[in-house]
Formats: sequence, C-alpha cells, structure tokens
Amino acid sequence: MTILQRLCFLAFLISPIACNPTGSFKITAMPRDLTVEEEIVTRAPGWTSDRIAVIDVSGVLMNAHMPGLFSEGEHPVSFTVEKLTVAAEDRRVKAIVLRINSPGGSVTASDSLYQEVLAFKKKTGKPVIAYFQDVAASGGYYMACASDEIMAQRTSVTGSIGVVMQMMDLSRLMSVVGISADAITSGEFKDAGSPFRPMKADERKVFQGLVNGFYQQFVAVVAAGRPKLTRDQILKLADGRVYTAEQALEFGLIDRIGTLTDAIETAKNRAGIKAANVVMYHRPLDWTPNIYATGPGSTPQAINLFNVNLPSFWTRQPRFMYIWTVEG
Repeated sequence: MTILQRLCFLAFLISPIACNPTGSFKITAMPRDLTVEEEIVTRAPGWTSDRIAVIDVSGVLMNAHMPGLFSEGEHPVSFTVEKLTVAAEDRRVKAIVLRINSPGGSVTASDSLYQEVLAFKKKTGKPVIAYFQDVAASGGYYMACASDEIMAQRTSVTGSIGVVMQMMDLSRLMSVVGISADAITSGEFKDAGSPFRPMKADERKVFQGLVNGFYQQFVAVVAAGRPKLTRDQILKLADGRVYTAEQALEFGLIDRIGTLTDAIETAKNRAGIKAANVVMYHRPLDWTPNIYATGPGSTPQAINLFNVNLPSFWTRQPRFMYIWTVEG
C-alpha cells in the first residue's frame, strides 16, 4: 500500500459517512505560498472597484496556534492581523466589517486585537464596523470596543465584561491516591497558584489584585469605546453577566441590531460609497461561497454552554482571561 493510499484510508477512518453525508473527502497538496487570498463573495451590480472586507474573528482568542486536524491550526491574533494588513494596504477596500463570533480569550490576545484595530483605523482612516454573530462576549466585546460602530444579530449574546483566573486544587485527590508534591522555590510566591496544594490567603490577595487591575483596564476600554456611557453605568453592567442583543442595545453596549447585510450597508454608508464588492480573506484551498461562510474548525460557542475541547496550555499554568465561562 502506497503512502497516499494509507493517508486516504486513514482519512476514511476518521471521517466516517455518519459525519459526512456525502461520503466524500479530498486530500490535496498544499501550495508553498500560504499568504491569505482575497475572494469576492458578493459582486455589486454594474462595475466598481470599491470593496468592503468582511474579516472573521472566531473561536477562543489565544496567543497560540489552535490545533486542527492534521495541522497546527491558525494563530487567532496573527491570522486576524494578517487580514487587517491586507485590507489596510488595498486602496480598493473602503471599510471593514469585523464579524466576531467568540466567547473571548486571554487578556493579552484580546488586548492585542483591540490595539491592532485601533492602529488600523489610525493608519488608514477606514471605518470599522463590528458585527456580533452567535457570541461576542468578554474578550470578543473588548476587541469590538475599538470599532466605530457595533451591531449585533438579534439572537446574539454579548457582555461578560470581567476577568477570570481559573486554577485547580488537586491536593485532596492526590492524598486519596497517596501522592504528594514538594516544591523547592526561591521565594514564597514562586509556586503561587500551584494545583498541588490549597492556595494561601496572601497568594489569593496577590492574584485578586492582578485580576482587579485587568478588570479596570477592561472598564477603561469600554469607556473609551462607548463614550455615551458613564463609568458608573459601565460598572453596573460589568459584573460578568451576559446580555441579549436587545438588552445590550437598551444599556448602550451596542449601537444597532441588524444582520450581516445591514453591517455591510453601514460600512458603505460610513465610507461614503453606494456600491461595493464584498470580499473575504482565506488561506489557499479554502472556499468561501458567500458572506455567511465561516472558516473550518471555529469554536465560537460559549464554554459554559457547549462541550469545547480546550488546548492543553489552558491547564498548564494560571492564566488571566477575558472569557465567558462558569469555571470562575
């Protein structure tokens, strides 16, 4: 059996017909140049060179590759910045729509994306419309605060303004099986947050201070992005809870309720153009049949509602997260 035949057989085993109604699959060689490509998904009537770029921000936002089947997967921050760069350098792109479908992610990844959107606006002057799909919570909302206008599908869930630092205490379980841990450290806080022993009161105080600091940063970002809201109003909303689109509109967290098509029309209006082709960016061999197409392997669902297999680095060490989850 040749290598190709073995690969085909392996693909058949892990992609059964039950998961693939057509019973078909394709294995193809990847091109050397994997630079993102533009694809026109909606053509305007007549002729125009103007473009509105729809940029997807999906899944858990982390500063790491999100592993996929037979691949290391995409790096959410890097991939988004790559698409922003293409849109910034293309004079035909007059505005962008950030289609956000994410429960958030790490503090740093969320802030990096926020800063990159601000930099895009400052460098290009092009309008940025944030459009919320299923979920745009916590770090997803944080990023959206850099946009010029926020729209949400009427069935979208948003908010979850806050910070969580999830840790585990395995000491009781270890004692049951007769295992103990003994760390030699250079200072009393060097192993703070260790899952192998209960947390000490002074360690909790240190971590709480860090969480409070990142929380204040989140509130400041919302205040900058939603100038009609006072700080006191934001603090009342920023208790970690999520809101429906209607609630978010009532409280001033978003500007409008609408569809992706509405978001694209808003982007055209802000750019001062009447017609534009709608484009999306993807890796070679990916196919985007229309503006509702999403990249493969995205996991936009909230972690506390669905079974999401988080990467292993989630539990290696304590992490500060702008994310919608019940683990906190």
